Amino acid sequence: MAWRDATPDDVDAVHRLVRGLAEYEKLLHEFHATPQDFAASLFGPRPVAQAMLAEVDARPVGVCLWYRTFPSFAGRPAIWIEDVFVEPAHRRQGLGRDVFRLLAARALDEGCAALEWNVLDWNAPAIAAYRAMGAEPRDQWTDQRVSGDALIRLAGKG
Repeated sequence: MAWRDATPDDVDAVHRLVRGLAEYEKLLHEFHATPQDFAASLFGPRPVAQAMLAEVDARPVGVCLWYRTFPSFAGRPAIWIEDVFVEPAHRRQGLGRDVFRLLAARALDEGCAALEWNVLDWNAPAIAAYRAMGAEPRDQWTDQRVSGDALIRLAGKG
């Protein structure tokens, strides 16, 4: 079991695993990404994210998607972990912890100030694992999002 950086040949596996995450999070109705979307976003002319895959016997069983952000108060970049998902049959084997360790090392090597991510408030096992790693909640913050028709209206294009 090991994590590795994804390659263009892994787009279908990334798509499959992120879809699995959407199912797990009961958000499949929000999953509209295609393999082509992942190919463009991860490996196109202007990649906006990176991916790593966990493999067991050369089969992808986990995915981590992440990108850099800029927390201005720190004055240095951070790594935002968008998704971490490991198939149920391969959980509780340390794969989740391993990918956070790899990204923490990458963050330090690149001069980043932090690792950041969200977790659904009902996901008690993940929250417990994050606390054990030293993560602290940011309780004073509430995520906001504008998408779909509201995004079109806000842009004045609707």
